[in-house]
Amino acid sequence: MDAYWITEKNHPSEIHWHGVSRFYYTGQSPFQKIEVIESSFYGKCLILDGRIQSSEKDEFIYHEAIVHPALVLNPSKQKKVLIMGGAEGATLREVLRHKDVKEAVMVDIDGEVVRVSKEFLPEWHQGSFEDHRTKLIIDDARAYLERTEDQFDVIISDLSEPMEGSPAVKLFTYEFYNIVKQHLKENGIFVMQAGTTHHLKIYFHAVMNSTLRAIFKKVRSYQAYVPAYDFIWSFIFASDKIDPKEYSEKEIDDILKNKGLEGLKFYDGETHKMMFSLPKNLRNIIEKEDRVAYDNAPLYAVED
Repeated sequence: MDAYWITEKNHPSEIHWHGVSRFYYTGQSPFQKIEVIESSFYGKCLILDGRIQSSEKDEFIYHEAIVHPALVLNPSKQKKVLIMGGAEGATLREVLRHKDVKEAVMVDIDGEVVRVSKEFLPEWHQGSFEDHRTKLIIDDARAYLERTEDQFDVIISDLSEPMEGSPAVKLFTYEFYNIVKQHLKENGIFVMQAGTTHHLKIYFHAVMNSTLRAIFKKVRSYQAYVPAYDFIWSFIFASDKIDPKEYSEKEIDDILKNKGLEGLKFYDGETHKMMFSLPKNLRNIIEKEDRVAYDNAPLYAVED
């Protein structure tokens, strides 16, 4: 019987309890509370400010979903990839599965979470921080992009949703996504985690989609169920050149075969088609949304 419980409030009238059988680490960084715990159901988990970021038993779903559609469809044979966030190293791990990735730059503001992840979450990063292609930078992602002149084939935003007072707030705005676009090559792809597509909480995702539509020519929402989150989780794929819905199951499977990536746990051609096939009610909400998040009028991912 678990002696301690972590309670996540998904709504003022909805909570999710996670039983804790062991604490591996608990501490505080300058930005957030950090915990690594053992859940009887999900295995080892990373908890930030009381909310599960990823769990041992299903992190592969989230991390394969955020990485592989963009990495599979970008045509460059010498890919340079930027990861914003992703302290656990699992997004980095999935990026480095692609042998045509020549450099993976990972920028995370919280060096303490990276340190804790390196020590306590080897199942996540699997040595990816030591790969010769990895360049780890501890910094604010916007500050980094504002000063670098580097161009990338793929930029991945694996950042926590913005809460009021969080340094992440200005990483989810029209101005920031314009900076992102300026650092993408001609066939570049931007992908972001974009909250839940639960139909009662989809407003944040819908506004992010609308904001990106004001910048990119091809913007597609997609989703995957991540059990530890207790929600369908969402992502947005944005590009001026590449539309992920134009690819068949066979075309995706053929690309994966040619890249030697047939052994993924979650992602393949059939999964690709499923993720980008949203139900009608969600499509209607997203298509009708026309609000845009700006630096001076940001959107907060509140819980109610």
